[in-house]
Amino acid sequence: MAKSSPTIALIPGEISWEIWTQGATGLQLAPQDATPAQRPSEIEKLPAGDLILFFPAKALTALPLQVHTADASLFPDLAATHSERLGLRPDPFAGQLVDIFPILVNSEKSTLLSIVLRTPQTEDLPKKSPKAFDISPRAFPIKGNALTLWRELGSWVFALHQQGKLLYCQATSISSPSPDAALIREIRIAIAQLSMQGIEAAPAKAIVWSSDPETQTILLSQSLSLQTDLAARPAPILPDPLSKLLPADVRAARRAARKRQNIIAVSAAIVFLFLGTIGYLGYQLWQTHSLTEKLIARSNAAAPEGEAYALHISKWDELQNGIDLNQNTVDILSRVARSIPPNSGLRLRTADISANEIRLIGEAPQPQAVNQFSKNLAQNNDLATFTWQTPEPKQSTRGWEFTFSASTVTVTP
Repeated sequence: MAKSSPTIALIPGEISWEIWTQGATGLQLAPQDATPAQRPSEIEKLPAGDLILFFPAKALTALPLQVHTADASLFPDLAATHSERLGLRPDPFAGQLVDIFPILVNSEKSTLLSIVLRTPQTEDLPKKSPKAFDISPRAFPIKGNALTLWRELGSWVFALHQQGKLLYCQATSISSPSPDAALIREIRIAIAQLSMQGIEAAPAKAIVWSSDPETQTILLSQSLSLQTDLAARPAPILPDPLSKLLPADVRAARRAARKRQNIIAVSAAIVFLFLGTIGYLGYQLWQTHSLTEKLIARSNAAAPEGEAYALHISKWDELQNGIDLNQNTVDILSRVARSIPPNSGLRLRTADISANEIRLIGEAPQPQAVNQFSKNLAQNNDLATFTWQTPEPKQSTRGWEFTFSASTVTVTP
């Protein structure tokens, strides 16, 4: 019987990448190099075995959603529609960059977590080709409903778990020693955004994983009214099953494309050489005719490569709305939410947002709250690229209803 290869997990740690090897009791941390690796490509030597790469939270976008079906065959199309509506469209030439994890499935309503991986660059992948891929938040499961926080490659990451399953995760740029007000604000915004989708994220406790026993959790506990525990980050566990993410295809495709480009360049050089020879040795013209025809046919066969590259660039440009924060629909929604007058009772029933248009439908107990909201939107510097149409609110049995719309300002050159 053939002996199975040991499993090697490459996981982002607090400061640098960590190598974990499969032992008798699970994954065990391997001795680290003297020089910490900030990118997987910087790791010179990996142990022998089947390598599993866990992408850091900053390399992905988590998109929870609710769908009114339990048919798993429809989940991919529904998740793709949801991500495209938010301006995220993975590069179709970059391999399998999307995976879906069911959280709760029933006939009336199912909750899913869609993961969209950003196209990895060469330095984001180890020199040794991984056998499988996953994401780091799935390596640290938690029982029940909980909020977990830990530092990953120097910055804080948080995750929300529902019934022991990963519901949402987000990387931040916050690198403070302990959870601070900025991190807490990010958590509140994430919970509010989930609530607006009808997904209730109600953690019963919070857990802060840190190797520093002096990490402060009082502010987090008081701000979110959660029992907060401080502990060392547990040893990772291999998810079962592993994700379907497979960006290795893009590396192979790029290498093949470079090889084809080299072949075309060599062919062009050969053509130039033969044409020069024909000009110098006119009497050999008849010998080169057949070769020229073959080279022209090869050039025509290579033409679709140029079209594929142009399509690749076009698809990448379509991702601009998800990459640029000024056009990110979630970020725009956050700016709109900050314009709502506090303690006014004003709420939004519908918020249709794209990179270029906004349509808000809501209600408030008093018309003054609607008028103040209108002024705040017009004066919000973070929404300066939009021109607002804010007609007077209409009174209804529930208060004062309003419908506001906006579109981006067109600058005439």
